[in-house]
Amino acid sequence: MPIKLPSFRPRKDAHPPDLWTKCPSCSEMLFNKQLDKADRVCPTCGHHFRLSASARLELLLDEHSFVERDPGLQSLDPLGFVDQKPYPDRIAAAQLATGMRDAAVRGTGRLEGNEVAICVMDFGFMGGSMGAVVGEKVTRAAEDALVERVPLIVVSASGGARMQEGTLALMQLAKTCAALERLRASRVPYISVMSDPTTGGVFASYAVLGDVNLAEPNALIGFAGARVAAGTIAQELPPGFQRSEFLFEHGFIDRVIHRRDLRGEIAALLRFMRPADAPASADSKPGFSPIGFLSSLAEKVVPDEIAEVGRG
Repeated sequence: MPIKLPSFRPRKDAHPPDLWTKCPSCSEMLFNKQLDKADRVCPTCGHHFRLSASARLELLLDEHSFVERDPGLQSLDPLGFVDQKPYPDRIAAAQLATGMRDAAVRGTGRLEGNEVAICVMDFGFMGGSMGAVVGEKVTRAAEDALVERVPLIVVSASGGARMQEGTLALMQLAKTCAALERLRASRVPYISVMSDPTTGGVFASYAVLGDVNLAEPNALIGFAGARVAAGTIAQELPPGFQRSEFLFEHGFIDRVIHRRDLRGEIAALLRFMRPADAPASADSKPGFSPIGFLSSLAEKVVPDEIAEVGRG
């Protein structure tokens, strides 16, 4: 007689993905609730996991102080772009996955009592790519900071410009830089925080233009990928190339800050960096004039030039 074997149920995963996360640096299995309590930093090796925009705002700002602005901005599809799926479908999928309309959230809030304008990016939304909406939100955040005379904070987490919007995405580099230049000319502080990753067009524009540029540990920061850079110069790249510690050692960023210390660090900077008083009249608003620029060059003395370089 044939032997009837007992039936076995499939073995359940020993580490359900919704409960545990494996650290990519030390391979430790981390309980997600404990990881969230630690601001998503591995307690064993200090690896900084990526944060959502909402978690970042909660980490940096005083409780219940954030007021979102322009929540309804949403990307269109001016090019009718289709790769593996239509661009509108990608937008809809990202919105469903993140609960956000686009890859950036902006508004105002308080950081240890200091009024600030803030814009935070979320890598979970199409890799934090910068399209027209992200560029517009960064620009409006800078314009609000200028009008309201409050410091601007931008937290970057992006793979670069959004290819589905083509030249319209690349235009955001110039637009955001122009807004930040107006902010700098008016002596309103801008603090840039670079998290993992900050690359491509975001790196090439507003991410590195802060009066103070901060970065989280081991964050990937750079324009082109390491393989592209190595192939272009036909040389082997040094260890740690494009990581925040490497950039700090070479003077490209000002400080590398652990996530638990980031809020306090920015608060300390804001105590020293106060916006200048608003211009007395519309005629004295800062702006670029070729004649005024040349005249100022003739009148400047060396200490002023040094001070100006220090701000940049």
